[in-house]
Amino acid sequence: MGATAGNVKGVQLSQGFVKAAAGWLLGLMLAAAGAIVCINLVSQSVASPQQPVREYFEALQKGEGEQALGLLRAKVPNANAAMLDGTALQTAASKLSDIKIGNPESRSGNRMVVPVEYTLDGSRLHTEFLMERTGTQWLFFGKWAFVPTTLPTIEVTVVNASEAALNGVPVNMPNGRNSFAVFYPGKYEASLNGTFFEAPATSALVSNRDGGQAPLNLQTRSTKAMNDAVGGKVREFLDNCAAEATKQQRLQPDCPFYHASNARVVDGTIKWEITEYPKIAIEPFGGKWVVAPLNGKAKLTAREINLFTGAVNDLNVEHDFSFTTQLDTDGNSVTVTPLLAF
Repeated sequence: MGATAGNVKGVQLSQGFVKAAAGWLLGLMLAAAGAIVCINLVSQSVASPQQPVREYFEALQKGEGEQALGLLRAKVPNANAAMLDGTALQTAASKLSDIKIGNPESRSGNRMVVPVEYTLDGSRLHTEFLMERTGTQWLFFGKWAFVPTTLPTIEVTVVNASEAALNGVPVNMPNGRNSFAVFYPGKYEASLNGTFFEAPATSALVSNRDGGQAPLNLQTRSTKAMNDAVGGKVREFLDNCAAEATKQQRLQPDCPFYHASNARVVDGTIKWEITEYPKIAIEPFGGKWVVAPLNGKAKLTAREINLFTGAVNDLNVEHDFSFTTQLDTDGNSVTVTPLLAF
């Protein structure tokens, strides 16, 4: 009986050990499976080739140029860097939406291409980023980075101006042109909104490192304020000229208008009046701004005596006139100098 009890107890211990071992083995298998799943999840997320791309887009949208440049591992070309940080960069990326980062695609030399689709200012575009494995982190995970590149540039020109605005930021335009280094993807909009001169906004969507965008050409024109200022000075000149000619009782005053007659005009009856003021058109020419020839009409009323018959008649004539001016601007002041030929 004692031997039988001992055998039963031994069998029970053996079965308990087997169960415990099986439990430990199952636990180890589950832990190993969990570790593999975790490794795969990490490899497909924070340790994936897509992760630096995600961080790059986040940096663009936050206007963090230094972070974006470091991630992209890009060289800044010999160009103006005004678009590479802060408001200008954030504005460039503000039109980005519906960003979809695709699965990596293998390339030679331990490299991967990460495709990204996105909407930029209403246009659906596609950009591919070339990534390379630069090492291993935490024993299991690949370390990925952008293949070094050079930032693209956009060219901006402006007619007869030395400054403009690009993405809302004032920029210098030496001799009416400049080149700007930019991040991609992004929208870049140039404009000119001066007191006297302006240019309609023009923009470009930059979606890859190769650039290839047409220059942003700003077609400068005079503002309403400028035209009104010049028009006011021209009216003032003509009104003063007519008043002075009337005061001096002159048929041929130092003005753009005059009257020729063989009759004798009764002194004190001469009166000049501007009946049609010139329309103002300001145009670029030879690197300067010029006022197009000014054309108008002036009316002369007087009484004249016919030298042959002695008859006294009322004179009421309208004369076309034309003249040019020299236009000068300095800060917020405008000078218009009439150029008259006598």
